[in-house]
Amino acid sequence: MPHLPPPSPAQLRRDPLPLRGRTALVTGASRRAGIGYAVARRLAAYGAGVYLHHHVPHDDAMPWGADRPDDVVEGVREALGDPDATVCAGPGDLAEPSAPAELIGTAADALGGRLDILVANHALSGGDGPLDAVDAAMLDAHWAVDTRSVILLVQAYARLRARSAPRTPGGRVVLMTSGQDIAGGMPDEIAYGLQKGALASATRSLATGLADLAITVNCVNPGPVDTDYLTGEAYAQVEARFPAGRWGMPDDPARLIAWLATDEAAWITGQVIDSEGGFRR
Repeated sequence: MPHLPPPSPAQLRRDPLPLRGRTALVTGASRRAGIGYAVARRLAAYGAGVYLHHHVPHDDAMPWGADRPDDVVEGVREALGDPDATVCAGPGDLAEPSAPAELIGTAADALGGRLDILVANHALSGGDGPLDAVDAAMLDAHWAVDTRSVILLVQAYARLRARSAPRTPGGRVVLMTSGQDIAGGMPDEIAYGLQKGALASATRSLATGLADLAITVNCVNPGPVDTDYLTGEAYAQVEARFPAGRWGMPDDPARLIAWLATDEAAWITGQVIDSEGGFRR
């Protein structure tokens, strides 16, 4: 079997716009304090056209509230590394069974008919508890948003790639998990931890199944990230458990996710990657 030649000097030089000409859908990008927003800014800065999915009613119901979608888009647009790249946004309630496939089609149309990168960042907040508190409705709600919709998004994305860009390099899927498999688990968020664990477990199977389409699939655990959901003494207690003496910030996992979308990460697939800054559990 012939060996691939080593990279040339030109290939070793870092491209300042490694995602120029590629397109991405980032779900759950409705707040400028969130991870989805940070990921979208990184992808845009690398030259990708980006479609931001949002579900404002969800964030409006949370203590942190929602941002205006136009403000989120403008913030991502400021990060553009390529003046020809596109940034657009649209809503979607991914708890609806038909919404994932519709979102993939809408995003692809908005980005010129092509979709290279899928970052499934959305999740359901609230409506959870310890084992004694969860009920069927809680479990079903988290399943629908945190897991079912993600698998349906990946399915629709893979079908689009199979039709429009079979075996075209650059196909990327990034899922998001949490710390449910690390020491201590998530005993007070049984429904959320269960569904996020399902995504981590599915990562290798999805990666194997999509390899023939030149799509890599990886899953990122961002660890505790300061997205304005915790304050006061509880915030300080978490902060003290980081060796660096600070919380993770949205751009910390965003740098990893953006790198996974580039050609430099083309040989990485089927992995669950912790990006926790050494957090001591």
